[in-house]
Amino acid sequence: MKFDTLQQGISFYENYARVSGFDTRLYSTKKIKSDGKISLKYCVCNKEDFRETPRLQSNCKKKRPITRMGCNARITLKLINDQDNYIIFSFHEGHTHPLTKPNSAHHTKQSRNLTLAHKKYIMDNSRANIGATKSYRLMKEHVGGYQNLAASVTGFKNFERDIRKHIRGKYAQMLIENFKRKQEMCISFFFKYEVNDKQHLIRVFWANAIGRKNYASFRDVVSFDTTFLMNEYCMVFAPFYWC
Repeated sequence: MKFDTLQQGISFYENYARVSGFDTRLYSTKKIKSDGKISLKYCVCNKEDFRETPRLQSNCKKKRPITRMGCNARITLKLINDQDNYIIFSFHEGHTHPLTKPNSAHHTKQSRNLTLAHKKYIMDNSRANIGATKSYRLMKEHVGGYQNLAASVTGFKNFERDIRKHIRGKYAQMLIENFKRKQEMCISFFFKYEVNDKQHLIRVFWANAIGRKNYASFRDVVSFDTTFLMNEYCMVFAPFYWC
């Protein structure tokens, strides 16, 4: 079997592993010294070889499970010299451990990758202040069970963590842009903000159309203690409610 690229060969073995019921990992690589091209690439079963027993520390609370069982299942991809294609040089099918049953295949690593639909679902729910764990449970109900979800709650949490890491330090700009969009949709929406010498947001005030109309009619305002809670940027949040 011939592959146009090395990644195609690796993807082929990963898809084969997912259907068969085991996980894979990339093993050693051999390169050509003259041009640095990969001449041999080994893809093995995730339970290949044996892991050395780690030295337990006194403060260790959780023991690491033993996952290596000396499995010899693997595939070797070899570069064709006169081309940039790869072929299957060797293939070992046998395993030294039981394979995952079809009804538990969703627990394998190959089946727990987040798809574009998963990521969009997490982002849409985050706009409604729905966290990763609750999004995972809601999606489980939509697809009819965990076996049809093909993802893990850890994957949901990690993606949400990556989103927050990506937008960290951009909250102020996102807030102002959100207010500008609201003002374009409703001319009665008002907001004003101030920045310091370093262009850091220090104050922001906003009021929607209903709040402004209530204030114009009743002139009564209730203010809460602004020192009760402060966020990670040490900025007070003082909501005003029009009665």
